[in-house]
Amino acid sequence: MKKYLYALLCLFLPAVSAIATENTAPAEVMGAVTVDTAVAKRLYDQGNIFIDVRNLEYFNYEHIRGAKHLDVNSELFTAGDLNILAEKDQGVVFYCNGIHCLGSSKASKKAAEWGWFKIYYYREGFPKWKEAGYPTASFEYPESVAH
Repeated sequence: MKKYLYALLCLFLPAVSAIATENTAPAEVMGAVTVDTAVAKRLYDQGNIFIDVRNLEYFNYEHIRGAKHLDVNSELFTAGDLNILAEKDQGVVFYCNGIHCLGSSKASKKAAEWGWFKIYYYREGFPKWKEAGYPTASFEYPESVAH
């Protein structure tokens, strides 16, 4: 019985590993500088523009304080959308939900293709930022808006 289970494990483990790897964000993106949480915080303190590419519900629930939202998974995502948030000579930091979220790598790649040149790819993303205790915010409806 143990041999049978071991044989099954040997057959299925590579397949599970391949699936997990498919959903892991790349370590690097051409045209962008990959940064960890400590460097992301320095960039934040320097006033670089943080762009949250997670879905709007995640963003509204909680995000890096001062971050702007950009739906990178929209079919309508264009250079014009990014240009509204940042000029091409401004530093932009893209983040999403960590290493299993592909949005920030996709946004970083597109920004490089569109001519931005101060691109920071924050691969560790919001979970590590929050874990470090750095500033976060959530969307709050104005008092005058009925829910």
